[in-house]
This record gives sequence, structure tokens and C-alpha cells, in this order.
Amino acid sequence: MININIDAYTYINGNKKRSGAAQGGVFCRTVLLLPLILGILAFSACGRDDKTGRTASQSGIDSRSGAVSQSGAAGESKTALSGIAGERRIISTAPSNTEIIIGLGLGDRIIAADKYSLALPGLPAGIREIDFFYPDQEAILGLAPDIIISSETNAYGGGANPYKPLEDSGIELLFVPTSRSIAGIKRDIGIIAEVLGAGDRGEELIRIMEREIEEVAEIGRSLAAFPSAPKTVYLEISPFPDPVTTGGDTFLDEMIGIIGAVNVFADKSGWIAPGAEAILERDPEVILTNVNFLDDPVGEIKARPGFDGLRAVREGRVYLIDADSSSRPSQHITLALRQMARSVYPEEYAGLKDE
Repeated sequence: MININIDAYTYINGNKKRSGAAQGGVFCRTVLLLPLILGILAFSACGRDDKTGRTASQSGIDSRSGAVSQSGAAGESKTALSGIAGERRIISTAPSNTEIIIGLGLGDRIIAADKYSLALPGLPAGIREIDFFYPDQEAILGLAPDIIISSETNAYGGGANPYKPLEDSGIELLFVPTSRSIAGIKRDIGIIAEVLGAGDRGEELIRIMEREIEEVAEIGRSLAAFPSAPKTVYLEISPFPDPVTTGGDTFLDEMIGIIGAVNVFADKSGWIAPGAEAILERDPEVILTNVNFLDDPVGEIKARPGFDGLRAVREGRVYLIDADSSSRPSQHITLALRQMARSVYPEEYAGLKDE
């Protein structure tokens, strides 16, 4: 069983709200993030195709759904379903949480989800769509869910958790804050797994994620011996005229460090909105973007006034990476990590493949 004692979640079970300092459990805190950034993280997949094959079946994850698998008696691969407390009906209201639930092998238990989750492989066909910011409370009650797993991002439509009115309904509610670190993502997986009675599978999903990260990190650490390392990177998650990037203290900043590079805005904290002048002054060697709603995000960056003088643009080192896996705090950040590694150090990571 996963033993987690943190103060980052709200869990309401049977009309009883667990909060404050206690031993092992899920509690409540306030996380201050820019609503704009939360919107970007939540909606990055809008209009995109499924990402099949994003995790490794060799690692014990079903390549279609991302679910943890185990070997059957006859040697076949099957989704592990032992240890689940009952046939619980789940509503998931944000794609990062939905990805985790699917990764635990419980996608078939989801009876409704937000529209950004509906295209994910591993969900039942024809499930009910829940409005991301303004869910219909009566419709939700009519679906008779056992548990609703919501996200901090849901709160930024009306400024408050839209599922709070259901606290006295008898439905279990888990409110998951937006994690800014890889450790936080692992905690999210552990907490969601525990609440859903899938603690063992949560541990396995975390182990697979850690193994995939370490595969990249091992190469990243070896790059210290290369005279060309570390390369400087600017990662853009929202385009001009109001660009947004990551400073330090985020999982994206951690990922840049893991591959053996340096974030040019690492001296800033959290998600920031730098102007063009600041980007030009820091002159990154590589530019990464996960902006997926422009026809040509790489070309747009190259065409900006003054950007032709940047080293990254002069040397043709501007790259598009997957928006979903680089924005959503779930186990799938390892796909973006691989793409980042190969973009920044193509020779050193030439043997690294998407699993």
C-alpha cells in the first residue's frame, strides 16, 4: 500500500471532509497559479488526435490505453484488475486525472468526463460529457457516480471549485491540485490510486515512470563531460503577443534539467510571461514550443521581429514537442521528456526511442 501524508488534496467521503494534519490521508491547501497557465495546461489537447503508443507495452503498460498490465497464467498480457474496492462509477473532470485513471486500468469505470478527456484511448464509447468549468449538478446526480475526481483547473471558470455544492450529496469527491513538480505528479498518481482502491497499481505506474525518467537522466548526467553542454533552452507554452514560459520550480523546468540542459528563465519562479526583449537578451541555443493551435508554430517563432538574431533561429534549432504530454501533469510526461532530449541533443540521445 502507498503511505502518503501530504496536505495538498481535499477528499470528501460519505459527507466527511478530511482535512488538517493527520496520519496518512488526503487534505486541503490552496495553490496559487495563474489562471491563464492553468487554462493552457488544461486545454492543450483541444482539436488534437489521440496519442497512441505513447507508453511502452514493454514496460508493462498497454500501448492503447496506458493501463498497467500484468502477465496472465498463459503468458498473455491482461489489464490488472485485482484489489479494486467494488465496481465504482467514476466521473473525471480533467484530462491529466483521466490519464492517470486510465493508466491504473480503470478507464472502463469512467461514466462521464470533460470534453478534453473524451478523445483519450481507454475510455468507454459514448460516455457523458461534463462541462469543464460549469458542470450541470443535477445531471451529475442523475448519473449516480460513486466518486468525482476533479482538478484545480476546474475552479477557474467561476473562481471556486464547481463541485463544492455536491459535498453533502453522499458522493465521494477528490479535489486534485495542479502539481508543479515531478514529485507532485507521482503523489497525484499515488493519491488517486489509493482513493480508487488500486494502490498496488499506483505504485507500479510510478515505478515505470521513474524508470523511464532515469533512462533519460542517466544520459543527461553524462553530458557534463561534453564541452558543448549544457545547452540553454527556452520553452514556450503560449505564443506572441503574450508569450508564456516556465521559470524554475515546475516539472517542465525539472525536465529541462534532467536532459542535461539549462532553462534560460530558471532564475524566475513558476510560470512567467517574458517579453520579447527578455528572450532576445537570454539568447537561447534551442527553442522548444508545445503550441499546437497555430498552423506553423515553429515558423511563427522564426518570423518574429528580431528573432532572426537568436542562436536557436540562426542554427535552425526551433522544435515543436507534444502539447499534451508536456502540459498535463500525468505519467505521460515521459513522452515529452524523450522529445525534449532528442531535440536539444540529437546525437547524444539518438538511440532513445518513443516507447
